[in-house]
Amino acid sequence: MRIIPAIDIKDGKCTQLVQGKSGTEKFYGDPLDAALNWTKEGAELLHVIDLDAALGTGSNLKKVLEIKKSVGVQVQFGGGIRDLKKAEELLNLGIDRIILGTLAIDDYFNDFKILNGLKEEFGKERILVALDSTGGKVVIRGWQEKTKLKASDLVKEFEDLEFEDLVWGFLFTDVDVEGKMKGIEPDEVNRVVKSTNLPVIASGGISSIKDVEKLKEIGAWGVVVGKALYEKKIDFREALSVQ
Repeated sequence: MRIIPAIDIKDGKCTQLVQGKSGTEKFYGDPLDAALNWTKEGAELLHVIDLDAALGTGSNLKKVLEIKKSVGVQVQFGGGIRDLKKAEELLNLGIDRIILGTLAIDDYFNDFKILNGLKEEFGKERILVALDSTGGKVVIRGWQEKTKLKASDLVKEFEDLEFEDLVWGFLFTDVDVEGKMKGIEPDEVNRVVKSTNLPVIASGGISSIKDVEKLKEIGAWGVVVGKALYEKKIDFREALSVQ
């Protein structure tokens, strides 16, 4: 299992939020310094999110590209990618894998026209679909809008529609526990993992090595760890040993 450090960027700074809510920010310095540190510690993949773009309040693309150019590992990136033009721009700029949440859900109701186009041009290995869940339902547009869709049900429908031929895998985030440092809620993660043959990266609430071990047991392909690393609740190299 892969341990993937999170580098969330807000106002040009490495940031962690609680449940994605503005006003809960805690800053951890320069995102590039964080990226270089995690790769030095052994990270093989970085999870970079532009919080300002996700919330529609700005852009940190320059900083994201600086990270990509400075590290020798893969970068998966998300935040505010809500149209085809933006997705193509990021992939052409060399981002290894883009994370599509709102765009993918909207495309689900539009016969996957955008995802088909991206797959044909760039390959499915560069597309990751984000399923962010709160109260058991998927949320979109920077976690501001709740849908009537359950993540596990949505994954099953995607499988039935041969969605697995369009994307590399899924990023499942449990918003209800995100940033709270109180541990994971494994049941829904388990349902999502068991509902698909594609890789699932788990995120949200990971605050101890036990959480990492549990997600490995469930069968997650990888885990995104943020606040627990920055608050030193989890030692990154110890987490790597769980792999």
